[in-house]
Amino acid sequence: MKHHMIKVGFILSIISLSGCASLGVQPWQRDLLAEPEMSVSANAVDLALDDHIYFSKEGSSGGRSFGGGGCGCN
Repeated sequence: MKHHMIKVGFILSIISLSGCASLGVQPWQRDLLAEPEMSVSANAVDLALDDHIYFSKEGSSGGRSFGGGGCGCN
């Protein structure tokens, strides 16, 4: 009985590990992933606020499209 349970456990582990065999994006799936709804932050207002806070706190010049000063008055 114990030998049978080991076989069943081994078979179940092989089946569960084979579910990860096809990770990745196929070429015909890329159009769906390029939709604006699929972006990390689909809300443009939230993205702009996050950018402003990031570049204001970094105090760096340059960045994406404007120079920052660290004081928040870009």
